[in-house]
Amino acid sequence: MSSVFASRSLNVIDDLSINERRYFFTKVKELKDAIIAGDEKVLDSFRINDPDFGIYEVFLEDSTRTKESFRNAANFHHVKVSELISSSSSINKGESYADTFNMLSGYHNSIFIVRSKVEGLTKWLSEECTEYAERNNLPYRPAFINAGDGKHEHPTQELLDEFSFLEDLSMDFSSIHVALVGDLYHGRTVHSKADGLRIFDHVKVDLIAPEELMMPESYIEKMKENGFEVSIYSSIEEYLKTADPAKLWYFTRPQLERMGERILQKQEILREAITFRKDFLPYLKEGTRFYHPLPRHKEHPTIPTWLDKTPLNGWERQAINGMYCRIVLLSLVGGKIGDDYVPVPGDHVTDRRTEEYIIQVEPSKDKKDKNYSEGVRPISDGIVIDHICKGDDPGSIRNHMRLISSILGLDDGRGGEWVSRGSDGQYKGIIFRPGARPLERKDLKRLAAVAPHCTLNIIRDGRVAEKYRTHMPPRIYNFDDLCCQNEACISNPVNGEGVPASFYRTPDGHFACAYCGRFHSFKEIWKKRS
Repeated sequence: MSSVFASRSLNVIDDLSINERRYFFTKVKELKDAIIAGDEKVLDSFRINDPDFGIYEVFLEDSTRTKESFRNAANFHHVKVSELISSSSSINKGESYADTFNMLSGYHNSIFIVRSKVEGLTKWLSEECTEYAERNNLPYRPAFINAGDGKHEHPTQELLDEFSFLEDLSMDFSSIHVALVGDLYHGRTVHSKADGLRIFDHVKVDLIAPEELMMPESYIEKMKENGFEVSIYSSIEEYLKTADPAKLWYFTRPQLERMGERILQKQEILREAITFRKDFLPYLKEGTRFYHPLPRHKEHPTIPTWLDKTPLNGWERQAINGMYCRIVLLSLVGGKIGDDYVPVPGDHVTDRRTEEYIIQVEPSKDKKDKNYSEGVRPISDGIVIDHICKGDDPGSIRNHMRLISSILGLDDGRGGEWVSRGSDGQYKGIIFRPGARPLERKDLKRLAAVAPHCTLNIIRDGRVAEKYRTHMPPRIYNFDDLCCQNEACISNPVNGEGVPASFYRTPDGHFACAYCGRFHSFKEIWKKRS
């Protein structure tokens, strides 16, 4: 039986299902126990052991620990290990990521480990290079492992963090209570925990950071959607004096240099809020462990070095676990192990692209359906889009109606827009265009994307002949004027890769970029118009 993990890419932590990750951790424990015991027979069962098998490290952003951890993990496998020197590569001359990695794929490289400031890069490359491999009849599909992309995710760090937590929880998946402390705004390692901690049946998360460094709202919302119990505190001092503190604490390094002069002027206050002090020790529970993805700031460590020789130190073991986890990940993706894993129904989210979001309804027989008019003159033939942005303020509605008109190609010819107020006191927008105007399925899709929850009336001979209600589509893609607004995203035009924007609907009614995960409202997913 072939492994379901072979040639799989890991772009975000959720690319591995909960059950797949739980299996992964059992294999990491097996490997770690064998390394400690010196059991070469077990270790050889993990090794790819093929000098023609290519693993390529491409670190387009500086890193020491992740890079060296992966390098040593790759060397464990007795395979061909290569490195792209980014400072002298064609990528820094403005050449295409896709062309570069397609070329390297053709040189018998099966796994790419990529770190970059460009968010969503590995997801795009996994799509592009798979098509390249198929076009050129390569005997393998190249797999990509995200070793950290901007402020987005760091899934392999998440795997080693989870394994370190599990070791202190006796490999028990039933529950976890963890405090996340530090720069939660920039830290991709804590962002990965919004989905990563779903391996536990019950999750309680305490977020400890001043307002300027607090976790972005989209990740807090995702935690709540995942059923986590989330509490927020502005400082360690407040947390220890008012809460039931967790036994597991996860610290991150504050990256205040990214936040401008205003933040730097108050850096001492911000650092104090998230730095552990000796007088906090009596408030900790017995068995408490601290973790940190490292490196610590050498002048202002949130975990001071005097704690290194205390039982609180879980971060050193955590760092060592990084190589073990990455050895197992490469073994799985390389197809060496994993054939004993039995896929569980529902391992991955069902594709919702078939969900209907344009609903045709029977037109009302009420006479008021005839009263859509151009001024005082009733419309004989045309379209009326009603209930636009219901509940918004009039100015916002007018702005969005201009966007709708542009996106649907309604700017030419007669017609108009107005804002009305219903009996419930809420404002709504109405767009009308007289004259026969054929609408195809793709036009209805665009309408649903730019104006969900509106009503489209098609008027013929003075009557509503067809009526549609729109809902937010589960996915939006294949439109040239879509645009992720995150300039760090691989799909944003500033990166020049020509990656078509794609979005999926979130449970709370946003559109998330399929590459970088940035949340957008339905008003924000379009290219800016002059």
